[in-house]
Amino acid sequence: MDTLNLDDYIRKIPDFPKKGILFYDITGILAEPKAFSYCIDTMVSLYQDKNIDAVAAIESRGFIFAAPFAVRMGIPLILIRKKGKLPGKVISKKYLLEYAEAEIELQPVDVPRGKRVLLLDDLIATGGTLNAALELLDAADAAVPEIFGVVGLPFLNYPKVLGDIPIRTLITYQSE
Repeated sequence: MDTLNLDDYIRKIPDFPKKGILFYDITGILAEPKAFSYCIDTMVSLYQDKNIDAVAAIESRGFIFAAPFAVRMGIPLILIRKKGKLPGKVISKKYLLEYAEAEIELQPVDVPRGKRVLLLDDLIATGGTLNAALELLDAADAAVPEIFGVVGLPFLNYPKVLGDIPIRTLITYQSE
């Protein structure tokens, strides 16, 4: 598989969503089929021999990467959504954002009990949402062997928040 410089497709938007924040916009990857295919192909290559039983994705851009990955791998896709978006029985977890509180949910019926579930998001920043997702998957009796993100921003301290779980990204920015 040829390598591709994903940085060429990630737009850096200063002062979004508020002054002082540099936003890493992955929509450039989605707008270029070659870059999007590269991401999915690389994900499949990384995990095809890792005995992954399902993939759990964070709303909403995590879904975009997880859905074709799940189809290619022949595994279930578990949706982790914002509060109030899933019908039926759900479990939920509140967590803190930089300036507010948020809550995510999943339907435990979709989680294969005792199986290996890859946790996926498009961009890993502070780790707060992923940490809450880890707790939900644990409560649903899933084993999470690794977290995957297309983009990683470890300078925002996600390694400290997420602890010892392995984290893999396709591109990592060491500072803003």
